[in-house]
Amino acid sequence: MSREIKFILNGNPICIAIEEHWTLLYLLREKLGLTGTKEGCGRGECGACTVLVDGLAVNSCLYFAVETDGKNILTIEGLAAEDGSLHPLQKSFIENGGIQCGFCTPGMILSAKALLDENPRPTETDIKQALAGNLCRCTGYVQIIESIEAVVDKRIEDINVVVRETGDSD
Repeated sequence: MSREIKFILNGNPICIAIEEHWTLLYLLREKLGLTGTKEGCGRGECGACTVLVDGLAVNSCLYFAVETDGKNILTIEGLAAEDGSLHPLQKSFIENGGIQCGFCTPGMILSAKALLDENPRPTETDIKQALAGNLCRCTGYVQIIESIEAVVDKRIEDINVVVRETGDSD
């Protein structure tokens, strides 16, 4: 049975007729051509298909597309700025070796974004917990965690620079 849904995808309004049994992963990859979201296990165990729905990391292989009606969806394609410049997490994964084959990377980055949006100064334990649903067979996680920590460290450094420049210690 077909149904029309409306949602925001990477900042753009979408209105599309879907079949009620479609997953969000199927809709993104097969109908909307956004192949940055990967299909790994198809059972919600690997995290390769992670996207953000209203800011929360979800496994799009388990999330029915019909549930996106009225929601805001962010995929890896929508993370970079409009001018094409990479998000700090994307840059950091490249600079710190958090990327190997790249298959798990979109899900890792979006899980990290959800964490940093909720907790701008996570501990290593917080990072590990946020990534618990994402599997990587290449990096051993060290470089992935370092990539996220580098973004946190850069944010703290930027805050300290602003405080020094303004003399504002609050």
